Amino acid sequence: MKHTDLDHVDTQQSNQLDSTSADAPYGGQDNSQVCPSYHCQDDTDETCSTLRSLSRCLVRKLGLLDSVLGDLPLSPVQAHTLIELNHQELSIKQLSEILNIDKSNASRAISQLCEKHFARTRNNPKDSRSSLCQLTPQGKRLLNKLNKQQNRLFEQILAQLSDAAIVELETALTGYTRAIDLAELQQDYCVRIIEADDDAAMAAVIREVSAEYGLTPDKGYGVADASLDHLSQVYADEQACYWVIEKEGQILGGAGIAPLSGAAGTCELQKMYFSSALRGKGFAKRLAYQAIAFAKNQGYQACYLETTAVLAEAVRLYEKLGFVHLDAPLGSTGHDACEMPMLLTL
Repeated sequence: MKHTDLDHVDTQQSNQLDSTSADAPYGGQDNSQVCPSYHCQDDTDETCSTLRSLSRCLVRKLGLLDSVLGDLPLSPVQAHTLIELNHQELSIKQLSEILNIDKSNASRAISQLCEKHFARTRNNPKDSRSSLCQLTPQGKRLLNKLNKQQNRLFEQILAQLSDAAIVELETALTGYTRAIDLAELQQDYCVRIIEADDDAAMAAVIREVSAEYGLTPDKGYGVADASLDHLSQVYADEQACYWVIEKEGQILGGAGIAPLSGAAGTCELQKMYFSSALRGKGFAKRLAYQAIAFAKNQGYQACYLETTAVLAEAVRLYEKLGFVHLDAPLGSTGHDACEMPMLLTL
């Protein structure tokens, strides 16, 4: 029995799937930069290899490499097209964006469905250069058959799992597809360890973002630190590290981790600042994960931070990462304006 569809996953989250390449989550393109950061390369390579293998296996078992879907006269791309056209009329450009395929593939799928009388096109009243495609009654009947078939198949799959395992699977797949979305947004950016030449640019980002949120030096925030212009030196110790995010030679953000003064075995997540150009791309969580992984590898037992209610987005992120609020600050950070101390047990 082959399982031939992924329509149970929300297409706005899963549209990175390209049925022509099971090993290329962005339709075969890879514009990422390999930059020095913190991770054991051997462990990363092994994890990547395992995940790629599992992804290929999933695509194959779902029949997404087949030319047709079982006994239905549809290719996987045509099936996804039917599903999307059931929601609304679409142009070729809109369909290609939703399915994450090139426009020639989308045009071919629509033409084939029209030839089989499962779809039809009409002139786009808002753009004379394009057409809108919609399902025919025959196409809707075929889609109904597809949905019934796939529901039966997935009922058989889910019958092999406990209720808890189903919830876990849904959570994992949602997180996986979200990670694919964010990884695509982060293409062309480089996350790497700070260098001396980055000091001035990173200090400028910290000052700019601090001013944006009203975290001025006179109020006792970290932007007043005398070491702000020499971060590469501050984090040169092997027990510390600072990462910057670069695009086309421009430093756009960063975050660091270092021992917490006066608290043995505890590190502090420090100076996490991002310019507006980076926001909404998932870099805050990515650098937080990277810093926590570094801390664990260095043998720290806990990770501490101080923040303020003004940074509401940051507070929510820290809470999701498992940081808990403390009644009183730890160690000696030299800052007295951040009223929200938080701690993560590693």
